[in-house]
Amino acid sequence: MLHHSTGTHAFVEEQERRGARLSYDVYPLRTVSLPFINYSYIVVDSRTRQGMLIDPAWDIQIITGKLKELQVKVQGILLTHSHQDHVHLASELTEIYGCAVYMSAIEVEDYGFRCKNLIKVYDREILRFGETTVTCIWTPGHTSGSMCYFLRECVFTGDTLFIEGCGGCQFRGSSADQMFDSIQKIKANVTPDMRVFPGHSFGEAPGASFSHLYDRNIYVQLESRKHFVDFRMRPNQSQAYHFQ
Repeated sequence: MLHHSTGTHAFVEEQERRGARLSYDVYPLRTVSLPFINYSYIVVDSRTRQGMLIDPAWDIQIITGKLKELQVKVQGILLTHSHQDHVHLASELTEIYGCAVYMSAIEVEDYGFRCKNLIKVYDREILRFGETTVTCIWTPGHTSGSMCYFLRECVFTGDTLFIEGCGGCQFRGSSADQMFDSIQKIKANVTPDMRVFPGHSFGEAPGASFSHLYDRNIYVQLESRKHFVDFRMRPNQSQAYHFQ
């Protein structure tokens, strides 16, 4: 089962053990309900075969089929935020596997999200399944309670940070100012070779290293809050839903 605690000690320990073999494998799943194309993820602890789902949406057969193929014991569902294209299958999968669903307490309270077996998590809270550690990092901006999930050598960013950009800030509870802070927070907690797994692709495959984002993603490059906010909120952005 998943165990959870608070603090950063385990997160730091994991980062210091970077030379050790990873304790988990990541399986991206591309699912579609036009106009949305989402990436959900299965993370499997290598020793125990315990697994987590991240933002499961749209195609339950793809997800359950992959879980069966991998012989995963589903321990939990991690939700980065409450938008429908990220939570669509959470309730149905919870009924099938009897697992817990994790979402930030702020997101639950601000948007009224409800789901069976729902557990609220908090900034810097630590979850463990098998030998794999997950640190929950609160990253508001796209929504007020968006959460990123850090593992050793990768981070699941939902709609906070994409390979090509960052999430929209025009929704209820959104804030470009908070998005700037959240991206600075992510930058402070990653190393250049950590891989980024977002909720959508706009042309580049999930799993690029953060060093790639430093080279190619303007929202990672911008150091001025004003320049960031002005650019994020510029008018006539026509590519918002050009998912690939």
